[in-house]
Amino acid sequence: MSLFKTGGRKMPEFVGPLMAVLALAFILSVTTERFLSLPNIMNILRQTAINALIALGMLMVMLTGGIDLSVGSTAVLSGCVMGVLLKNGVTNEILLILAGLGTGILAGTLNALLYTRLELPHPFVSTMGTRMMYRGLALFITGAAPIAGFSTGILFLGYRNLFKVIPSGFVLVIILYTAINVMLTRTALGRKIYSVGGNREAARLSGINVKWVLNYTYIMSGLMSSIAGIVLLGRISSASPIASETADMDAIASCVVGGTSFLGGKGTVAGTLAGAMLIGVINNGLDLLGAQTDSKYIVIGSVIICAVFLDVVRNKTEEKGRRLAQARSMSERDNENP
Repeated sequence: MSLFKTGGRKMPEFVGPLMAVLALAFILSVTTERFLSLPNIMNILRQTAINALIALGMLMVMLTGGIDLSVGSTAVLSGCVMGVLLKNGVTNEILLILAGLGTGILAGTLNALLYTRLELPHPFVSTMGTRMMYRGLALFITGAAPIAGFSTGILFLGYRNLFKVIPSGFVLVIILYTAINVMLTRTALGRKIYSVGGNREAARLSGINVKWVLNYTYIMSGLMSSIAGIVLLGRISSASPIASETADMDAIASCVVGGTSFLGGKGTVAGTLAGAMLIGVINNGLDLLGAQTDSKYIVIGSVIICAVFLDVVRNKTEEKGRRLAQARSMSERDNENP
């Protein structure tokens, strides 16, 4: 995973977005009285939890050089499947949760098979298609109407606080981010994911089952989206087929702002969480300032463009540095052997 170099020392990629979060928090605390209030901070964490969970799945996909545009629709479909089952008499909380998670896994599996088995040129194509399919299916099975009436056990992650302070959904985020960070940085599977994103052909020649790794990341993306869907269900107290329409863009923005490269092979869990926090603070700040929805789209879109531009600049800088290092090494060898 890549790190920025500053003055001979290496700076983790999450430092940039984290500093942006702190700077923006300072500005908002000066311009709005409510920003630093405990209820508002807890509200930011609740809002961020949903995006952070989706972004965690997106991170794994982007590390392989791919993308998943169906994440928001998968989250909504998972909640709607739970809603339809509830409407038809299924009240067992465990069965409902398993149905929601299973929906996400099936959605991720379909995304994976469309990409790895049909060998479509890029997952952008297949996941754009499934994005529309999953959203349409959610609208169809619910009759385009929200479904309410879930028990407190189902809604727990979306609205309850632990110790009366910390949103339970954000606690889940910390647990899952810690687990995925261990997987990516301490296991052979994590190294394979980075290898596939860094150089797919080299990974294949070294014995890595590239298709298996790709399948795993898309299935995990579907699973994380379904977990986010359950948290979303608790936050809005219903299964709504029209929720999370910008979830895919928010997740991509969180990853890219956090240092994940569109080219694959670069990105960290900490950077993604910092990016999700930045997106959450931006959305909350715009709400407090009374901004309209169109303004939010403009701001988030601008953030994505800037983040992608910085990613391109960073990649070019690193490539130039590698070439200079190679040239210097060759020059030193030539001097040693005239």
